[in-house]
Amino acid sequence: MLDPLDRKIIARLCGDLGAGLYPFRALAAELDLPEDDLLARIRGYQASGVLRRFGAILRHQTAGFTANGMSVWNVPDAEVERVGAVMTGFSEVSHCYERPRLPDWPYNVFGMIHGQTEEQCRAVAARMAEATGIRDYDLLFSLREFKKSSMVYT
Repeated sequence: MLDPLDRKIIARLCGDLGAGLYPFRALAAELDLPEDDLLARIRGYQASGVLRRFGAILRHQTAGFTANGMSVWNVPDAEVERVGAVMTGFSEVSHCYERPRLPDWPYNVFGMIHGQTEEQCRAVAARMAEATGIRDYDLLFSLREFKKSSMVYT
């Protein structure tokens, strides 16, 4: 069972840790805990499966990657595992997942491609098509970003 301090730590871990050399030290100070106690609790969350991983999010627009193409693929069901494994090997793909097909939407595999231009994204998609043998795909480019945030648990 999670106690109130656990809930406070987990809620805080959903936010930015900071860019310093010792982000957990700063977080521990913010929570009024010794750093070793904070780290022990975090390790406990990992051991119990409450926490699966820590992730870093690159603010890709700030880094110059201003083109985002959501690639959508019509992959035969028997090929999804193989194709997904190939697609996730591309460094330009930040996430890739399977979704159910819809009556008027044949695509079942999605992969977000990041590049500096739409042409770069299209070139990556063409390489992905070559590597997977899947030719039925399209790219959807972002026009505007309304919100982008990680899930926050309170």
